[in-house]
Amino acid sequence: MRSAEESGVSAKGFGLSGPRVGAGRGLQALLHASLRCLAGISPVTLAVGVTALFAATLFVIVDTVRTHEDHRLHQTLAAHVSALSFEPIAAADEAGGPDGLLQRGAGAFGLALLVTALVWRRRGRPARNETGLIEDVLGTIPFGIAFWSQAGRLVLCNEQYRSRLGAGPESCPGASYIAALQRLLQGGDPQIVAEDDSGRLLEITGAGDTCLLIDERPLAGGGFVTLVTDVTERRRTDRLLASIREEQRLLARRYHEEKLRAEAASRSKTSFLAHLSHDIRTPLNHIIGFADLMQQQTYGPLGDPHYLGYVEAVKSSGERLLALFASILELAELESGQKPLKAELFAVDELLVATARRFQSQAQRAGLTLRVGAVSGARMLGDRFSLERMLSNIVENALRFTPHGGKVTVSAFAATDGVVLEITDTGIGMSEQQLAMLSQPFAFGDAGLARGHGGAGLGIAIARAIAELSGGRLAIDSRMALGTTVAISLPAQGMEQAEAA
Repeated sequence: MRSAEESGVSAKGFGLSGPRVGAGRGLQALLHASLRCLAGISPVTLAVGVTALFAATLFVIVDTVRTHEDHRLHQTLAAHVSALSFEPIAAADEAGGPDGLLQRGAGAFGLALLVTALVWRRRGRPARNETGLIEDVLGTIPFGIAFWSQAGRLVLCNEQYRSRLGAGPESCPGASYIAALQRLLQGGDPQIVAEDDSGRLLEITGAGDTCLLIDERPLAGGGFVTLVTDVTERRRTDRLLASIREEQRLLARRYHEEKLRAEAASRSKTSFLAHLSHDIRTPLNHIIGFADLMQQQTYGPLGDPHYLGYVEAVKSSGERLLALFASILELAELESGQKPLKAELFAVDELLVATARRFQSQAQRAGLTLRVGAVSGARMLGDRFSLERMLSNIVENALRFTPHGGKVTVSAFAATDGVVLEITDTGIGMSEQQLAMLSQPFAFGDAGLARGHGGAGLGIAIARAIAELSGGRLAIDSRMALGTTVAISLPAQGMEQAEAA
């Protein structure tokens, strides 16, 4: 009995004879293998191979036709020569025979196959190089990155991503996205920051205030990419900045509250001084007036001559107290803004001359030289009376603290944006500590100066207030035993409009 293979019986019944069926299956298997092989070849390699085979075939055809033509011509020539010489001619050389054709044909097809193999090898190499280049590029990225297929399988990732997942199977190519995500979520509590069609953003806060940011974004060709970033230091910095801003806000609020309290206290002090000055000036005027009547003995003699000395002391003390309270009232009005400054156009040189003329007799009695500097020709817009009071306070201090034989100079310098007034003396000067104390009212520098030269210590404070209300600035430069220079810079505000008017 024959086997089913020999008899041609198959599962579908009887068919063709056994040998024919076997031959058909062999050809079919060879065809399928050829198709699979061609499917694995790139289009460029296939085109080069077909072109090379076509060129080899064409070369064989041309070579065959040429060889036969040469052989025919050789035979014709040999026949003519034999007929003339009656001698036989040797046969054609072997190079033009069938063996030569086969050798050249085999060489042409071999060369075509060699070129095809070289192109196939060169075309297959860049894929591996490209994959290695992608891995190198991913390794330089400072955060974790992973590429997933459309089915949720890991295609490629870098070392930073593997370090986040550990050395487990979740970081190997082909791993499931669900398993990798569960491994990441084991590190802390997840929170969805944003989620829409363009991707999803997760934040995972773990132990030790660690924070991971997971950004998932889809790819155009299918699949998606996962970015894992450690934002722990950024979150700590944000919290630190938030705490610093909160402290700054609290400090600003406290500063504002303390500023309001200080301004309220200053207004209360100013109001108190103003009322006190008004209340004290009235009885002082009575005291000074009655002392003057008694000194003049209007209603008869006083009797004992000592009474005249007492009356003179009462009158001088009252006048001194009246000047003191007048200065206090003026400073209080200037600080509170209750004393508005006028705006009038005047020549600065005339202001200096009037101030120097006022103190000329006092300077002569003290043995001092009071002079006015070079003419500046400057004009300015301001309150002339207040500015003269400012200059008078500074000149009076200069005369008071300059020893016999000294010199006091009052000068003015015109500039494009204003005027600078300068009062220079060759007096006793001041130290840095004394200069710092001059910024406060009722400051004398030391008790010795206060007792020796008198005064309320308000001259510089009033002069500074007038300069600032006029839009200027007062600066003092002094050296011990060398003298003092006071400079007041006043802006030229509204000069063009005033001159035009």
